[in-house]
Amino acid sequence: MIDAVEKAVAWLLAFTRAASAICLMASVLINFANIIGRYFFSVSIPWAEEIMLFLMVGCVFTGCCAVAWQGRHIRMDVLISVLPPTPRRLLMLLSELVLIAAAIAVAYFSWPVITQLAAFDERSEAANFPLVVPQSMVPIGYVLMALLVAIRLLTTGRRGAGGPDLSHTS
Repeated sequence: MIDAVEKAVAWLLAFTRAASAICLMASVLINFANIIGRYFFSVSIPWAEEIMLFLMVGCVFTGCCAVAWQGRHIRMDVLISVLPPTPRRLLMLLSELVLIAAAIAVAYFSWPVITQLAAFDERSEAANFPLVVPQSMVPIGYVLMALLVAIRLLTTGRRGAGGPDLSHTS
């Protein structure tokens, strides 16, 4: 069972990392094309800024999955890092549970916004792009992040799955 979960997580992480990289590369290419057009041909792409912003949202909310899986998300852990091992583990567990709860809350409360954007077919001004697509990246990213953190917590100690990577706090 753990093997199947590990394979599913590996596939999900590969997919989200690839999606994040594609969004970032597409944003860079659009920016490059816009710069060339603006400075060499005196013509800019009118929708470039909007689409680059949407791609950056996609990049962040797909890339956060790998960060959460590794436990390398931003946290205030100055005091935690100086505690003895047992209280440190308890506070880290509490931190992870709060992260899961907050991620689920954000996803839950963003759902009405997503459904309204879809129902009214709201679109961006310059690119005429459906706003439901970039806005849906927020709850999708948070749900995946909560799922991956929960899986990491449940598999910690089994077959070498570790807790958060605290190497950056030394």
